[in-house]
Amino acid sequence: MKKELRVKKEQDFQKIISSQKRESNQSFVVYYSSNELDHPRFGISTPKKLGIAVLRVKIRRQVRAMVREILSDGNLKILDYVIIVRKGFVSQNYAQNKIQLTHLIEKIGGKACEKEN
Repeated sequence: MKKELRVKKEQDFQKIISSQKRESNQSFVVYYSSNELDHPRFGISTPKKLGIAVLRVKIRRQVRAMVREILSDGNLKILDYVIIVRKGFVSQNYAQNKIQLTHLIEKIGGKACEKEN
């Protein structure tokens, strides 16, 4: 994922989370907020409860790959997203997790469309 598509600063994470707009399932919690840019941005957080650092880095790499695939599919709303990975992520395989993340992002896109109209 390109660097311009990432949310990196702590204050940006806090701003998005404090907007309190979120969707969740057993593997992910996705917070979202509008942005003033011409592209969406993503931040990924993996809590220490998930395991050792090596496992958390692997999970972040997998989630970035999922986001890249979702971005290539197109029709994504221009928002800031913070994806927090839950413990259920570890018990499922990559394909199942990607389906769950895609479903959440599509659900968020649908809500954003409703609010615009």
